[in-house]
Amino acid sequence: MITTVPALAAEADAPLATAPDAHVLAQAAAADPGAALAARLDALEARNRALEAQVEALTAKAQAPAPKADPAATKVTLGNGRPSIATNDGRFTASFRGVFQLDAAHYDQRAPGPLATDFRRGSYGDASEADRARDLGDGANFRRARFGLEGKAFGDWDYSFLYEFGGTGVENGGSINQAWLQYSGLKTAKLRVGAFAPPANLDDVTSTSGSLFLERSAVAEMVRGLAAADARTAAGVLASGERWTASAAVTGATVGQQSFDEQLGFVARASFVPVKTKDTLVHLGVNTSQILNPPASGPDVAPAGAVTNVRFRERPENRVDGTRLVDTGNIDADNASVWGLEAAAQHGKFHVQGEYFGMKAERRTGSLSDPKFAGWYVQAGWTLNGPARKYKADTGAFDAPKVEKPFNPKTGDWGVWEVGARYSELDLNHKAGARGLRARRRRGAGRQAGGADAGRQLGAEQHHPLPGPVPGRQGGPPVSGRHGLGRGRADPAGRGPGRSEPEDLDGAGPIRLLAF
Repeated sequence: MITTVPALAAEADAPLATAPDAHVLAQAAAADPGAALAARLDALEARNRALEAQVEALTAKAQAPAPKADPAATKVTLGNGRPSIATNDGRFTASFRGVFQLDAAHYDQRAPGPLATDFRRGSYGDASEADRARDLGDGANFRRARFGLEGKAFGDWDYSFLYEFGGTGVENGGSINQAWLQYSGLKTAKLRVGAFAPPANLDDVTSTSGSLFLERSAVAEMVRGLAAADARTAAGVLASGERWTASAAVTGATVGQQSFDEQLGFVARASFVPVKTKDTLVHLGVNTSQILNPPASGPDVAPAGAVTNVRFRERPENRVDGTRLVDTGNIDADNASVWGLEAAAQHGKFHVQGEYFGMKAERRTGSLSDPKFAGWYVQAGWTLNGPARKYKADTGAFDAPKVEKPFNPKTGDWGVWEVGARYSELDLNHKAGARGLRARRRRGAGRQAGGADAGRQLGAEQHHPLPGPVPGRQGGPPVSGRHGLGRGRADPAGRGPGRSEPEDLDGAGPIRLLAF
């Protein structure tokens, strides 16, 4: 009996062997049945060999490596709303970055009185702030409006350029917020140079788009402004591991700041996580900011040399109005230093952090004592829904909770909400003495509930500047307190001696945050 094999579909280009003509086989079978059978078997073998060749060709084609992509070719993505461009090999990237924060506030103060009896003041020597301190301006402003580009070049190099259009009290026409180049090819350290904010303290390294409050605590903000802060020209190293961070930078002036000799400073910070479990984390840290050489007003020649002033002053923790409420005035100093201690803890969705700062300025001339100041804050937050705050090992600070579903009432998504509270104190009194010249210490407290990322924030902050002892004494050392008056001199802004009075300042307003 003779069986036949059905034909298989062919995908290769090799031709199938053809069977002998049926008429020829019939004639061969009639003449010699054995020869006919042999011919049919030969035909089947030829077909099998052809099919095997086709299978081998298809297998080789499937196993062949895919053609290599062009490393220089680019791809465009829109992850998390951030437009990004990258080469296929990842050696070059460019991502657009934006941060927009709109703040609105209403200040509740007692009615302003005449200068002779109402001693609320702004910056020392600034007549306009003397009036504004008694009646802070309500309104709204873009506290931060930043747009720029960041990315990678040649694999091991990072860069960032960010422009700022927001401001304190009023927006500005645009200025450099950061412009730096960084080598990231080392295992645990990065080398950075340009204009950036060197890590100065725990509150400083917390991202502005992920902080618990729109503003840092007054003392942390003032300290970072001495030798660090945004747009500071610097060269530094930033290192980190799974449980530690360390950074140091030599700093100069901020971009746009001019003086005869620019300031020379040094900023360093170290942090450690001694406890880290699934639900609990403890953070400890230390930091310092040093003004090694204050900016000089002119050539340092005889007989008096160049005046090198340092100044300690700060605004309230709501900057819709930019008036400064505490100010030492200029202190002619050889140097100034700040040492800070930081601690933080997290358990579940609750976290708390605080810092203490001790400050000192060493006078350049004279026999007057060197002024010393201090300040501290403590704040806590609780995530009402969603995940807890994230601790970033590379910066040694907490960041906003991850928002998987941004705020959208239409879809019933409410983002992530937090409640927080802060108490802060900044004391710029030095050798407070008898009554007669005015000084104050400032205390601030705040409460805020808000969403993160593209969510919505609602906040309220209260600030309560309280009366403090009057610095200096008649005929004694110059004041290094709130207004820097000295030796019983009359107040050049018309304030004169008088009594200290308490001031209750409440500010409240909505906050809108958008970051990508």
